[in-house]
Amino acid sequence: MKLKEFEGYLQQVDVFDEPKILLEQYPTRPHIAARMLHTIESSYGEISGCLIGDFGCGCGILSVGAAMLEAGLCIGFDIDADALEICRQNCDEFELTNVDTVQCDLTTVPPSMWQKKLDTVIMNPPFGTKHNKGIDMQFVKLGLEMAKKSVYSLHKTSTREHIKKKAAQWGVNIEVLAELRFDLPSSYKFHKHSSVDIEVDFIRFSFPESPSSHPP
Repeated sequence: MKLKEFEGYLQQVDVFDEPKILLEQYPTRPHIAARMLHTIESSYGEISGCLIGDFGCGCGILSVGAAMLEAGLCIGFDIDADALEICRQNCDEFELTNVDTVQCDLTTVPPSMWQKKLDTVIMNPPFGTKHNKGIDMQFVKLGLEMAKKSVYSLHKTSTREHIKKKAAQWGVNIEVLAELRFDLPSSYKFHKHSSVDIEVDFIRFSFPESPSSHPP
């Protein structure tokens, strides 16, 4: 599927009517979701036929997109029942049968429950700018414990050096695949502007190859 056509489909995904500020519910914009997923599949082949986890899936734009790119199964994890209901409605609208949802608080999920059960983890995590400081890296760490292949995530560009240090501590590889502008629409009453552009990095976290994976 061509990128422009793919983005056109994702523009039809319904989003929050009443986003919840405490959960930092900002929907992933269709042009960003399309480019993320298209890159993951075209450059790394880590969606088609894979078991995908979408962390903090919200209304499900990444889950819907991954399913359209023929993921074996995409599981959307979110704490909010209302968001998961919209996600399920979106999947019904697109007649997708390869998406499931799990309601849970990812910050309290024991990693052993899903230890290396997923192939790929995708996410647009809460940036932790208001009430949830550090939650984005909690999501990434959990993703690395659950994923066999890679974790793909969006993070504020201003936090890049901090994230690189975390990746080094965890012994994982980090690649900034793209620098994007995340245009946040005015979603809450305290917003003074119709939209605000935030610079974000699209990052791939992956595991170093073990020596045993190479032939002698």
